[in-house]
Formats: sequence, structure tokens, C-alpha cells
Amino acid sequence: MNKGLIAALWVAVCVSAAGCSTRGQVDPDVMQIATAPLTCDSKSQCDAWWQRARTWVTTHSRYEVATATDTLIQTAGPDGGKRDLSFEITKTPNNDGTSTIGFAAHCDSSLGCKPNPWEAGADFKQFVRGAAANVAAPLPSGQSGGSSGQSVLSPTGEPVSQ
Repeated sequence: MNKGLIAALWVAVCVSAAGCSTRGQVDPDVMQIATAPLTCDSKSQCDAWWQRARTWVTTHSRYEVATATDTLIQTAGPDGGKRDLSFEITKTPNNDGTSTIGFAAHCDSSLGCKPNPWEAGADFKQFVRGAAANVAAPLPSGQSGGSSGQSVLSPTGEPVSQ
């Protein structure tokens, strides 16, 4: 499926879903980065990006990595009532020989998630692409804005907490 079409469909789903609203305003630049598809063009690029994805998850998650394969990186959690994010990262091959790396984040708190899932997603994608300033330090858990523990779909069709 066309990557642009996937992103457009996701935006349409998000706009129409009540779960997309957050308590705090999300910066439009952060939203644009968080929703942009993360598609690698070659095996070497995909391998490098997948290693960076694993590094980001292990340095940013308060939960341990429960599963790490060539196509899935998943943390434990979320624990009941906790605001900390759990992560699920997937690598899916596309028909044109590229692969798309999907990002999903979720917490289980009615008070919202910390850090904000949109900001975590943007930071993740920048880091994986090699363009992040915040390359090793976890996102501060005291960031404002959050979510009510609801999930929406990412451009790859996976849940992203909002």
C-alpha cells in the first residue's frame, strides 16, 4: 500500500477518533515527526535502524525488553494504573523491498502517560534516523501533556497511546 495513503488514512482515523485528543497541546512539528512513516530503503539501512530502535527502547523504557526478534521489540507493561509507557516496535517488509518500522506506545493510567506518547514517538523516529539530539537519555517523565491511556492507530496500523 502507498506510504502516503497509509499516513493519510491514519490522520483521517485520528481526526475522527475521540481518543486522539490530549490534555496538553502537542506541538505540530512533534506531531508531524511522530506520524511520518519510518521506512528504510536497504537491508543495511534497515539493520542499522533496527539496532538503533533496540537501543532507544532499552534506554527509554522503564520496563524491561520482553521480546526482541528481527521483526519485534516489545517491552513488558504497561502495569495497571502506571503512567510509564510500554513500547512495541515492529519491522514489516513492504512489496517494494523496503521495510517500515512501526512504533506503538501505551500506558495504563487514567491520568495520562508520561512522557507524552507523541513526543516519545517523535524522539524515537529522530533517533532511529540518526537525527536526534536526545540520543541516549530517557525522555523526562515529568513532561506535561499526556493521555488517558487510550490508543489510536499509527501509520502502520498499530496502537499508539493518546
